[in-house]
Amino acid sequence: MSDRYQLWGGCFQEEPSDVLRRLNDSLGVDVRLYQQDIRGSIAWARELNHCGYITDDDYEAIHQGLKKVETEISEELCKNGRLNDAEEDIHSVVERRLRAHAGEAALRLHTARSRNDQSATDTKLWMMNNLPSLINEIKKLIMELKDRAENEINIIIPGYTHLQRAQPIRWSHFLMSYAWMLRDDVLRLEEQQCRLSSSPLGSGALAGCALHINRHRLARSLGFDCVTPNSLFAVGCRDHILEFLNWSSMCGMHLSRLAEDLILYGSQEFGLVKFSDQFSTGSSLMPQKRNPDGLELIRGAAGLLLGDAFAFSCVLKGLPSTYNKDLQSDKEIMFRSFDKLLGCLKVATGTITTMKVNAARGEALLESGMLATDLAHALVRRGVPFRRAHHLIGAVLQRAAELAIDLRDMSHDEYLAICPEFGSKEDIEKLFSWEASVEQYVSTGGTAKAAVKQQISELKEWLEKYAEKVCKPQ
Repeated sequence: MSDRYQLWGGCFQEEPSDVLRRLNDSLGVDVRLYQQDIRGSIAWARELNHCGYITDDDYEAIHQGLKKVETEISEELCKNGRLNDAEEDIHSVVERRLRAHAGEAALRLHTARSRNDQSATDTKLWMMNNLPSLINEIKKLIMELKDRAENEINIIIPGYTHLQRAQPIRWSHFLMSYAWMLRDDVLRLEEQQCRLSSSPLGSGALAGCALHINRHRLARSLGFDCVTPNSLFAVGCRDHILEFLNWSSMCGMHLSRLAEDLILYGSQEFGLVKFSDQFSTGSSLMPQKRNPDGLELIRGAAGLLLGDAFAFSCVLKGLPSTYNKDLQSDKEIMFRSFDKLLGCLKVATGTITTMKVNAARGEALLESGMLATDLAHALVRRGVPFRRAHHLIGAVLQRAAELAIDLRDMSHDEYLAICPEFGSKEDIEKLFSWEASVEQYVSTGGTAKAAVKQQISELKEWLEKYAEKVCKPQ
């Protein structure tokens, strides 16, 4: 028989096959839960002691032993980057090492506890500890977008629909559109906390705990708000992970769209932004190339994040109730998505912090046809119904194309021939102003300077209120 420590096997006469072990063993993944596993075990031992199921001496031996195990594992991971233990998972590693420090008392730790509720508790604790890191990184990106919007509010660029030039907008208005997307990502992740913060510990394998423990007290000692109301639900539910994966895919999609816009704006055809050397790479063949690889990797990562969310949905969809070993994949997918998204957020923030915007190029990309809507609005103000004004401006554009001239160069007589309500030559000339164009859009959420400043002010207020909450890992 193998000398590796197992939490099961009394009725087995043979060891598991090596090929099964390779598929089954999860220590390389769930080692990241060692602090949460030890924290949960200390709380569990304390509750057993409080209720009279283990002695004060045994509790103290377990408590002190677990702290030593935590120090050992921390030092080994710092030195080697991994554990060399032969056990199948982190729960087995902790218990074997604890026995070396606490002796027979270690054998009492798992009393009335299952790896089913233990693993579910560890994972939730890890999420509660680490998801605030994502929120803090998103907040840094939001602040950078907000700061640039505030400092570069006078820059006017083309706004696009269908990737076709549409109307002039402020560069700040573009930046703020993504700041608001990311603000909503923060709100969505925070909204998940109420469901995440319910403790499964004390649910046993599936039927509950046969000992008279106080699950509510136990939950509070670990920082949970409440307990799961049903033991079958507690050990088999991974909705909190699926919610996180779905959220990650949405946040990743927002980053991907931002990356795509900036990749386009950074191309030589647009030339609107230039990325720093820190966040660009070159070509192994073409010396002139400056590639926005960081942004392209963000764009690609969005597909991987979406794939993880869909993959785990497929894992869950056909499972019978309570715990099944299929659920062991939850941590691998969760860690992968977390790490990928955290890296993308840092690269996005660094790219935007260090990039330069070319205001002159932004203005050069503007062309008079983008003021067609302004011409229509001018006719509306003179009493022409909008639908008729829309068609009349279409005729103006067609006439300018026939004459092969810019709208600004078409004669006053040509305008009046199409519609007398265009007014004087001076009235028409006033319409061909990029500043005047954007300043029309003063309604809430518009691209006028006052409207953009109001957006910045509202976002700044939200950031300040959020800072008061101090989002820190537990």
